[in-house]
Amino acid sequence: MAERHGGPVVVGVDGSESGSDAVRWAASEALGRGVGLRVVAVYTPLPRTRHTLGLESAYREQVTAALQTALDDAVRVATEAAPGIAVDRELRTGYPAPVLVAESDAATLTVVGSRGLGGFSGMLVGSVAVTLAARGGSPVLVVRGDRRPDSGLPVLLGVDGSPAGEAAIGPAFEWAARRAVPLRAVHAWLDVTVAPAAASLVDQEAWETEERALLAERLAGHPGEYPEVEVQRVVVRDRPARALIDGSADAGLVVVGSRGRGGVAGLLLGSVGQAVLHHAHCPVLVVRS
Repeated sequence: MAERHGGPVVVGVDGSESGSDAVRWAASEALGRGVGLRVVAVYTPLPRTRHTLGLESAYREQVTAALQTALDDAVRVATEAAPGIAVDRELRTGYPAPVLVAESDAATLTVVGSRGLGGFSGMLVGSVAVTLAARGGSPVLVVRGDRRPDSGLPVLLGVDGSPAGEAAIGPAFEWAARRAVPLRAVHAWLDVTVAPAAASLVDQEAWETEERALLAERLAGHPGEYPEVEVQRVVVRDRPARALIDGSADAGLVVVGSRGRGGVAGLLLGSVGQAVLHHAHCPVLVVRS
């Protein structure tokens, strides 16, 4: 899915620190793309059970007041991060994940923090972020780590030769061009396990040569479209998830496709994407094909 131009950047907030970080990134991206910022909070009604009878009105009043405060704070953070930006805000009713998935259909980019106020202790990425990354109608940015939008660090792109992975290449170049940073394209080619007893039968050098050619083929054409972007090609004999997680330690952003070439039919977010979302040291952009 190429980046959609013209729609707003949508960011989900709930009053959490993670949500505030997401607002800063979203505001910076909206300013850089010349589009508006849409800030969305979601009120989820109290479940109707015998234990909650009679509490609905007080619950709605208290929770919506907190969410309106979260929206106020988000608008303030956004305008401080990107003065002059046009900000639209809305408090919607429903469940956060499906509401944000619906919002993403008209968005240029959808941004969320890695964990909201409802996150469970020990969970590295919240369910809303994972669901949105898997089902979003636009590229989805999950903000994690302490990187700032203006860090000056490279964009790290995972390239595996799959259609989903190829869909991420264009947006990665666009992002690097907007930020005036290098693009580090990483292709990790140890997807399969070769039994130690048969390792001597495999021509590792020839295999690596083929993988370097595959990376060059997948990137072909993009450097010409973005001549200002310095492209760093990295081919490593490693597991893709581990290579990207390790590489994220000195990157400003990781860009991955929603599913790789080892994807299981029906799985909307592949194992590499899942691992990177949970363990990357910086924000992660997931692009669906």
